[in-house]
Amino acid sequence: MARSCFSKVDEYGFERPGDFDYETYEDFMSQYLIVLAERAKKWAKLIGEGKSLKRSLTVKRYVRKGIPGEHRGLVWLTVSGAEALREEWGSDFYQRLLSGPMNQDILDIVKTDLPRTFPENIFFSTGGHHQQQLYNILVAYAHDNHQVGYCQGLNYIAGLLLLVTKSEDTSFWLLKGLVERIVPNYYTRTMDGVITDIDVLDELIRLKVPEVHRHVSSIGLPWAVITTKWFICLFAEVLPIETVLRVWDCLFYEGSKIIFRVCLTLIKRNEVSLLQCNDLTSLAECFKEITRDSLVMRCHDFMQQPAAASYLQSGHGGMFLQTLVPVYQTTRSDTNIMRLTLYLGNQQWKRTSEWAVFDLEVCAHNVTSLILSTSLSSSG
Repeated sequence: MARSCFSKVDEYGFERPGDFDYETYEDFMSQYLIVLAERAKKWAKLIGEGKSLKRSLTVKRYVRKGIPGEHRGLVWLTVSGAEALREEWGSDFYQRLLSGPMNQDILDIVKTDLPRTFPENIFFSTGGHHQQQLYNILVAYAHDNHQVGYCQGLNYIAGLLLLVTKSEDTSFWLLKGLVERIVPNYYTRTMDGVITDIDVLDELIRLKVPEVHRHVSSIGLPWAVITTKWFICLFAEVLPIETVLRVWDCLFYEGSKIIFRVCLTLIKRNEVSLLQCNDLTSLAECFKEITRDSLVMRCHDFMQQPAAASYLQSGHGGMFLQTLVPVYQTTRSDTNIMRLTLYLGNQQWKRTSEWAVFDLEVCAHNVTSLILSTSLSSSG
């Protein structure tokens, strides 16, 4: 084919793989650039008119259709609640962490992980100017949250936040909001949140893609082996970069149910291929391939796939919540009460502290009642 008009390095600094399909990508981008230009105009108008980015059908629709790169940092910070968190803790909190006492063990662990973070990215390669900024973010957060400290996987999350926002401070607050509010207990030493959510995904697959569930179970490949990286990295280093960012647009606004939607879409869409695998090796390889197919590259088309949307609705009667309750019930704890609370509250905790606490108390009451009623009906 003729020489591509796209360089070997994308706009975020990632080198394209040697087998990158430039022809398919150019075909997609010729249409997607038009979509991006139209979305950028609408977002610029929304933000330029000083309209609120609080929850509304308009903002939700805009987010689902994609946030233009030039607005992502601001929109993520606002809709995720990270901006409210920064106001609560003080705008100088990040700098105070960096200037405070440091644990040498944490510093050494972070330094060891830095070269492993996006080594193919020109901004993070040895001497890349983002390496020091990433180091600062990870060290500051480890000293802020002693329960988490530093956990592998945070480097990819913080690194991608930095590539998008180009701001240490903004990336720190987004990381804090994400880890503590949107995906709680994913990055603790026991990884309770990830383990629980993989169990939830297992049950959703059993209900919605039963043939694949039976087939994978018969071969003996645990879902934790397949999907742990999907959850821990929130699809960074799994899906193409622009697709990851479209997923994160929804993640910061709607919460972690988007993770389940994406997982189910990948599996449902590739059901035939997965059922043709007859051993562990071929099945594991197929799960790698389904994250790299042509639709996944076409992020705008991928994010409009209906596979998971109809049965991941929020609310008491939704299939998603009804799947969560029995799984969380098996390890009833304050942690899982909080996780269900966040799902019921659609994970929108960013209003004023007073109203956020009130809303969470109401949701917690509803969750507790729901768990108790489920327990009683099961025992009866």
